[in-house]
Amino acid sequence: MRLWSVEGNRQRLDGGAMYGNAPRALWEKWTPPDAQNRIEFACRCLLARDLDGKTVLLETGIGAFFEPKLRSRYGVHEDEHVLLRSLAALGVTHEDVDVVVLSHLHFDHAGGLLAAFEDGRPPRLLFPNARFVVGRRAWERALKPHPRDRASFIAALPALLEQSGRLELVDGERAASLGDNVRFEYTDGHTPGLAHAEIGGDGGVAFCSDLIPGRPWVHAPVTMGYDRYPEQLIDEKTRFLDDKIARGVRLFFTHDLGCALAAPTRDEAGRYGVTAERGSVEALDV
Repeated sequence: MRLWSVEGNRQRLDGGAMYGNAPRALWEKWTPPDAQNRIEFACRCLLARDLDGKTVLLETGIGAFFEPKLRSRYGVHEDEHVLLRSLAALGVTHEDVDVVVLSHLHFDHAGGLLAAFEDGRPPRLLFPNARFVVGRRAWERALKPHPRDRASFIAALPALLEQSGRLELVDGERAASLGDNVRFEYTDGHTPGLAHAEIGGDGGVAFCSDLIPGRPWVHAPVTMGYDRYPEQLIDEKTRFLDDKIARGVRLFFTHDLGCALAAPTRDEAGRYGVTAERGSVEALDV
């Protein structure tokens, strides 16, 4: 099978919220903020072709479903559904996708499931021929979110997914629609049941999602203000990185503007980092 990174709509959020316990004097060197203290980040997806004969999309980014007021609040500047344009550049339409895999249902990872906002029209689900693979505990969180992260979910989305008749909930290592080439593992520090898809096994690619949004968060102590349990997340992150280093598995980043894929490293002092950084992924064999 082959993999491509696929860019979606970008977003701007408060830098302090994104970097949590890291002081501004440090994080502004990693990601310079704008005049409103916001940093821009990617909402990147991963396309797999010929995965057991299927076209599979890992996540859909934030999309363009927000009404103009909320689009401005969350720093989404394009009203076009950028993911659809990016897929089209690869010769793929949303109708061509057989499976969409969602690590969780926060809007910046699942909003691209919906058509672009049109005044007077209700939310509409795209990807009419795809099965939607979601971790069971992440699904349950979306149905009954905590007040702390309720605003991170799209209220109409769970019903639309259920009504499609194509929702597949997973709570183990495998999904029926993906076969043996995709293995799932789960973390809870960011949100309950965050599902990480690993493609290709040893030497393959792991979808980090919000456990490790980009290169700065590879450093174990750095967490987001949005994380549910930061100390738990750090423990989960170190186990995740140790496993990927031992097996030669590369990391795929959703939110890093400049890096889509990198190999994790650990130095003699135990500090994690990355090498072999790629700004994009194009026809990567796994």
